[in-house]
Amino acid sequence: MGKTIVGLDISANAIRAAELTTNVKGKQTLVRYHSVPLPEGAVLRGEVMEPSTVATALRQLWSTGGFSSKDVVLGIGNSRVLARDLTVPKAPLARIRESLPFHVQELLPFPTENALLDFYPISEGTDANGPVVHGLLVAALKDAVLGNVRAAQLAGLNPVDVDLVPFALTRVLSSAGDMGTAAMIDVGANTTIVVVSSAGVPQFVRIIPTGGDDLTAALSTKLNLTLDAAEAIKRTLGLAATPTTADEQAAIVAMYEHAGELISSLRNTLTYYAGTRAADDAIGRVILSGGGAQLSGFSNALSEYTRLPVTIGDPLASVTVGRFAEKTVSDGFRGSSVAIGLALGSAA
Repeated sequence: MGKTIVGLDISANAIRAAELTTNVKGKQTLVRYHSVPLPEGAVLRGEVMEPSTVATALRQLWSTGGFSSKDVVLGIGNSRVLARDLTVPKAPLARIRESLPFHVQELLPFPTENALLDFYPISEGTDANGPVVHGLLVAALKDAVLGNVRAAQLAGLNPVDVDLVPFALTRVLSSAGDMGTAAMIDVGANTTIVVVSSAGVPQFVRIIPTGGDDLTAALSTKLNLTLDAAEAIKRTLGLAATPTTADEQAAIVAMYEHAGELISSLRNTLTYYAGTRAADDAIGRVILSGGGAQLSGFSNALSEYTRLPVTIGDPLASVTVGRFAEKTVSDGFRGSSVAIGLALGSAA
């Protein structure tokens, strides 16, 4: 029997789980996928605020989803997690990780003793002092990670790994054999994640603390609507609709104002990346994922602002879909990219 692992994506409004198996030949199959909603306030911008509420939802998820394993890999990716370029003297990876607190004290907005630190090597080189390793520093506040771990443990699950969400996105959305440079953008409820990868290797990560729910809230405030009414209008009209009434015109204008802020932030982020890299590392395309990316007209607006081709990523391109999982694959399945990417990392 192959190795089995469940990728667990705990977001602001839902929990999504994807179970993968890997056979002896390395073939990875999605055998189960399921999601359950979360009540408002249980998770805020990727951090568990109410562990008991989330644990109850997780137990429900396992009961209704029929998952065969309780081994889970959790994702982290919120405003209290950062990834930055870092170059360190060449050494074994274990020694580099041990030395991180001494290298990064001035790079962090919080004390190193309150942080979990990791290093992701990308390439090697030489500077004036000798051989070096170029990579990404990953730093997260301990509380932001341990809250999610505790919720999983309360539900009787066994967290075997914690992975960075941008890495999971790279894993699931990078095309096999693709040697180009692409920006993967996941628009979640309260957080938008940008990761630029080259030949499937993450090179640059930014986490923007805004997402689809913020657009709903802005629309609700601007038009004096309930959140449910604002969400319904957002889904119905989007950015591409032609208004037929004054109310629809006002709604579209309000959405463009807020969505334009996010799109400008994304363009500035990609421009910053381009300004720090060589011309041959230029971004060739953008791949979108996440529920917020499904907003009608969003991909076209992003393409217009960035002058790059924009497509919606397919998380199923990286796996074979088993017969049990086929029952849960639907139009809304594209929100599963993170869960599948987390499982892919530990199943590999």
